[in-house]
Amino acid sequence: MQPKPEDYAFDLDRALATMVGLRATIPDDAFTAEVLGTERAGNGVLIRDDGVVLTIGYLITEAETIWLTLSDGRGVPGHVLAYDQETGFGLVQALARIGLPALSLGDSGAAALGERVVIGGAGGRQHAVASRIVAKQEFAGYWEYALDEAIFTAPPHPNWGGAALIGPAGDLLGIGSLQLQRQGDGGTPEDLNMIVPIDLLKPILDDLLKFGRPNRPPRPWLGLYATEIEDKVVVAGLAGRGPAQKADLRTGDIVLAVNSAEIGGLADFYRRVWSLGRAGVEVPLLISRDGHTVELRVPSTDRNRLLKGPSLH
Repeated sequence: MQPKPEDYAFDLDRALATMVGLRATIPDDAFTAEVLGTERAGNGVLIRDDGVVLTIGYLITEAETIWLTLSDGRGVPGHVLAYDQETGFGLVQALARIGLPALSLGDSGAAALGERVVIGGAGGRQHAVASRIVAKQEFAGYWEYALDEAIFTAPPHPNWGGAALIGPAGDLLGIGSLQLQRQGDGGTPEDLNMIVPIDLLKPILDDLLKFGRPNRPPRPWLGLYATEIEDKVVVAGLAGRGPAQKADLRTGDIVLAVNSAEIGGLADFYRRVWSLGRAGVEVPLLISRDGHTVELRVPSTDRNRLLKGPSLH
């Protein structure tokens, strides 16, 4: 499954030299520590000559210290520049002179199904996977997250977090977020990587670099974990200290409607909540609980207010 240089029209080793290993330490009292842990490891990719690294944001959320391992074996400290909740991207600034190539941003929208790609992790060819794009479709995550069109690749990279999707032109098409399963031919399960498309980064990159956040109002956040079970949106868990917990939403509740409008699945549920306005708006929910219908009003919040901000050491 390792890529071979002769199979690609670009300099494979140079592209993979832009990959870095990333380790983050998070305080024990951080909001995300219970769910995501206090020791996180994954990958990132150099996207600028000044040492800016693009990764998947959950690796660096509330990070107290970050260390990057470069392709030449050096270890350098890093500093969190930004994390965007809507896309899931995170940026880290290397706090040392890098002197390594950066990977240019490609056009993920033009990537075709069946396209031969490379999923690159830190460590060169031995830590890369020759893969293909097998789907481009909507994705909704249980943590109040949805993409209109995510990219799915197979075979998957085993260390997918922050891995780079390198396209046939040797440029960056996306960043690895998850490993999922779908039913393959003959009903056998097939493992996939879910990739966040790089086109989502381009409109917000300058804001992330300058201000640490996109120049847009934060979305309303309820603080719940939801899933689809038999075409129903079910509350699978609640974030501690979150608005949903305070409003007496409970695990096992079935969400029927948002602001009197019936929902058509997990992504539709999130979008109806987001359509009500910016963070802080009150969200009316119709809930089915133990065979009874319950109306609840959840005062939303900006989830970033619960997170520890980056500190420069």
